[in-house]
Amino acid sequence: MKIKLFFLLLSVPSFGQIPSYYSGVDFTQSATSIKSQLTNLITATHTTELVYTSGSSGFLDTWSVLKASDLDPVNPLNVLLLYGWNNASATVSENRTRDVNESCHTSSCTGKWVREHTFPRSLGTPNLGFQSAGADAHNLRAIDAQRNNSRSNKLFGAAAASTPSYSINSNSWYPGDEWIGDVARIVMYMNLRYPNQCSANSAATGGSTFAPLNDMPDILLQWNAQDPPSTFEINRNNAIAFYQGNRNPFIDNPYLATQIWNGPQAIDLWNVLNNSSFQEHSFTVYPTITKSEIYIKTNKTGDYKVIIYNATGQLMMINSKDGVLDMSGQSNGLYFIRITDQFTNQTFKVIKN
Repeated sequence: MKIKLFFLLLSVPSFGQIPSYYSGVDFTQSATSIKSQLTNLITATHTTELVYTSGSSGFLDTWSVLKASDLDPVNPLNVLLLYGWNNASATVSENRTRDVNESCHTSSCTGKWVREHTFPRSLGTPNLGFQSAGADAHNLRAIDAQRNNSRSNKLFGAAAASTPSYSINSNSWYPGDEWIGDVARIVMYMNLRYPNQCSANSAATGGSTFAPLNDMPDILLQWNAQDPPSTFEINRNNAIAFYQGNRNPFIDNPYLATQIWNGPQAIDLWNVLNNSSFQEHSFTVYPTITKSEIYIKTNKTGDYKVIIYNATGQLMMINSKDGVLDMSGQSNGLYFIRITDQFTNQTFKVIKN
């Protein structure tokens, strides 16, 4: 359906302020300096080194943190499973959620969830192991055990849109439409936190033509711009910061990746670092969790097209008027909103609850 351009005369969340966590960073400096300052910040504030598996030691371990950080915002009795999705034909290994207590601590893990090193341990230089970088909760995600085996240590690679996670070939893996931004920001964090150990080029396929030093794969910068942080990601970042001390800056503001590595312009959630945040990607959709209405804001002129589909890929017919989408008649769950015009193709994910 085509929607005519409008300027939304409604209250819009205003961020317009850099959080105090970043008060010591000078964002007017060069990209190299900003990256170095952020590395120093997230290293200095990484005050708690988690134990990967505590056993009987009683120390706080990564299992305990993931059971707090990876909770489903819609149903906090579950964890969200990286690379998972929900549809009528999905197998257990493809499910998007799992009971938080169904974690696996043995060798027989079918139907249970384990911990995924999003930046694979074996791809670190040296191997990340199970301490320090190998036990950094920002890099660990709840994942179905069989999905974890399927991904193994494959590099992230591109696939067609509207695709769940799958092995592209023996060397590369597509995380699924819902998770592209999540994995991009995790790999970027690992590169920032452990710059000598975690080369981003070791974790993803394709060239790195955007980054001045060719040190960030183009595909990760594209995913970061295409898939902004969800409520789940933001909650997760806050929870890990509570236990571990430091934060993932790219979840706090995806535009930091644009500042450091160039590439497609990501949204500036602080609305400070780039006064023309939507020049290239000029659509924004909010709120991302709603019971009824969703609003589309743009500064573009001309017609654009909106396509909405649910988590199973089914196209949805939803009433819309003047850039307001009425979700009140839809079932609760995850939806994708794709907005296109002659210059832009953006996909946003929202939750109806």
